[in-house]
Amino acid sequence: MNIEKAYNNWADQYDTNENKTRDLDSKATIQTLNKYDFSKVVELGCGTGKNTTYLLTKAKEVIGLDFSQEMLNKAKGKFVNKRVTFLKADLTREWKINNSYANLITCSLVLEHIKNLDFIFSEASKKLKKNGCFFISELHPFKQYSGSKAQYDTDKGTRELETYVHHISEYLTIAHNNGFKLIELNEWFDEVIENEIPRLISFVFQK
Repeated sequence: MNIEKAYNNWADQYDTNENKTRDLDSKATIQTLNKYDFSKVVELGCGTGKNTTYLLTKAKEVIGLDFSQEMLNKAKGKFVNKRVTFLKADLTREWKINNSYANLITCSLVLEHIKNLDFIFSEASKKLKKNGCFFISELHPFKQYSGSKAQYDTDKGTRELETYVHHISEYLTIAHNNGFKLIELNEWFDEVIENEIPRLISFVFQK
């Protein structure tokens, strides 16, 4: 199924259905970013605004980008805050944001749907101020190696979304090639169980 159409269909139940990946991503985002200061944020793949509420507790301005109009409609319905702007955008094309705008860009559970990471890192570098940070939280490639991918339930059964596997070395190499340095890497587990495969991986890169 087309990714945009899939997320449009998923929008009505995205916030309410059982979703360990979504919930762990929120935890990873808050625990990681609590230690950083940021005033202007670009949120890639903002979806229904699940992380926007937290970002607004620290930032003066948030711009949320997503290609799913239905997801954006859900997000817009949650906020009457003039400090947040939601825009429909294809992240694989030039982002309509001023260069050197943000001191934080976040990207959660998005990159598994994007084949060319180099363009994403290139755009992030342009839109970040000097010393700005790029936070990424994604399904761990170990989970992908074992067959896990984004999916949601419908009355006709489970729908799996098209995904791409990005190895840890790919993130690190492409980040370096676009002028970023790694300042933090964490793996996130559902529970602390010996020999469990981590569900998520997160990075903080600095420009």
